[in-house]
Amino acid sequence: MRSWWQRLTLVGALLVLHGWALAQGVALQLLNAERAEDGLAVSFSTRFELPKPAEEALLKGVAVYFVADVQVLRSRWYWRDARIATASRTWRLTWQPLTRQYRVSTGGLHQSFDTLGEAIASLRGVSGWRVADSKEIEDDGRYYLEFSYKLDTTQLPRPMQIGLGGNHGWTLSVERNLTLNLEAAPSPPPNKPQP
Repeated sequence: MRSWWQRLTLVGALLVLHGWALAQGVALQLLNAERAEDGLAVSFSTRFELPKPAEEALLKGVAVYFVADVQVLRSRWYWRDARIATASRTWRLTWQPLTRQYRVSTGGLHQSFDTLGEAIASLRGVSGWRVADSKEIEDDGRYYLEFSYKLDTTQLPRPMQIGLGGNHGWTLSVERNLTLNLEAAPSPPPNKPQP
């Protein structure tokens, strides 16, 4: 049984971690990885509000970018951990003054929203994002992933980047490591011949 001091220390550590995540402006609600037939799939969900300076820039025609990065690493006792796979996904959020809608673009796909809240909700997570091929994951390996999600100020126009200085009001990020417990993907039962 834990003493009151151990419980207090554990609660304090959890509050510090929670406070750190919220201090960066993003609360990571879910981070999950599972093995699928075609590789490793990651799902995540976040909670955040767009900082006021970013919202003001957006309404003035500046595109705002969000980036999720994942690195899959294999633990090795004899050398540095091996990087097995990397994946990145970028979302571009813009305001369309003619249609008075917000537009979220990722890759070649675009989706329009009537309110900023709806647009932000579409940026808050992904389900079933394939980050590694099945041939890259060995059954006997020990793996972990490094995950980050942020408002990417490096993609802002250069004059804005210079003017940001210490990123006042533009800090929005979260980082986590996740140890993977990979079990083989369930295979379909074999077809039995009919008599």
